[in-house]
Amino acid sequence: MDKLNLEAEFPHPENISYLNHAAVAPWPVRTAHAVKAFAEENAKLGATHYEGWVATETKLRQQLQQLLNAPAADDIALLKNTSEALSVVAYGISWRKGDNVVISDQEFPSNRIVWESLSEQGVEVRQVPLDSAKTPEDALIENTDGRTRLLAISSIQYASGLRMNLAPLGEYCRQHEILFCVDAIQSVGALSLDVRAISADFIMADGHKWMLGPEGLAVFYCPAASRDMLRLNQYGWHMVEHLNDYDRKTWEIARSARRFECGSANMLGIHALNASLSLLEELGIERIQRLVLANAVYLMDKLGERSDVELLTPRQDGRFGGIVTFRRQGVDMGELFRHLRSNGVICALRGGGIRFSPHFYTRREAMDRALALALD
Repeated sequence: MDKLNLEAEFPHPENISYLNHAAVAPWPVRTAHAVKAFAEENAKLGATHYEGWVATETKLRQQLQQLLNAPAADDIALLKNTSEALSVVAYGISWRKGDNVVISDQEFPSNRIVWESLSEQGVEVRQVPLDSAKTPEDALIENTDGRTRLLAISSIQYASGLRMNLAPLGEYCRQHEILFCVDAIQSVGALSLDVRAISADFIMADGHKWMLGPEGLAVFYCPAASRDMLRLNQYGWHMVEHLNDYDRKTWEIARSARRFECGSANMLGIHALNASLSLLEELGIERIQRLVLANAVYLMDKLGERSDVELLTPRQDGRFGGIVTFRRQGVDMGELFRHLRSNGVICALRGGGIRFSPHFYTRREAMDRALALALD
């Protein structure tokens, strides 16, 4: 897709520098059009063409399967958010008193609170510092033992932007019969993520960040080998094998990951995310990754020119994604954040620093404007 079309998809005002895709992303124009069309159809015809809606749902599962390189579309569940998917895992496992879960000390609350809530079942949570002399992966592995049931990690840490090397973690977990759970919300849509290459048991990611979709819809990858490990805690008409056979008096749990979807689908969100992912498909995730990483490098290079700037995001190849977080010496970061926001730089205050997170389409002019305001 050429520059002109990208500008048509993201017609941001010149006085706005949107560098907050690690929080909530703007929609492409095609997504707004899809939502409008869905709303207008519903207002005029209701569910007259519900079969077409289901076809869009089926297409979305296939899009997500391809984006993750999942073995099958049946491995994809559509849930409300990452937190729900994490809870499906946490409360689906049959824990034993004395079991432990290994996480990092940098996790977003969603990937910490859910495991801490298991303390009533006698489960220990080990929060591992990632800034030691060892590699982050070695630090996590060295904190596992014979009672470790699960290792849960974010693919990219939300505050520092640290990118994990997931493949060796997945291989270690597979060899030691430890379940491997990845919160991939800061990767999917920005970087290539191959669920088979990293030997993941569970992966979850909301659509409203790098996938450029709406809030209220997330992907939960749970392959066939992992599905039967999880006890269900929610039941309803949508999670049965014989879907839409309402008069059947007997039922069985769906063999696919649809078993985790107890009720009606978020059809509005499905139409929106389907449209957003069609844009990512047109560009290809490899091209998107190159552009995202190039934007991160550009920001880090510019910030690195200043002696009063401390980069909180690691600069080594393979250790960063789309997030660049920094702080300025002698400057109140809260005040700087408010200054940026009041001047149209949409960013975040995370981990004691300013977090910029441009996407593939972000113009160099927008980043330059944000840098000028941040470093003035």
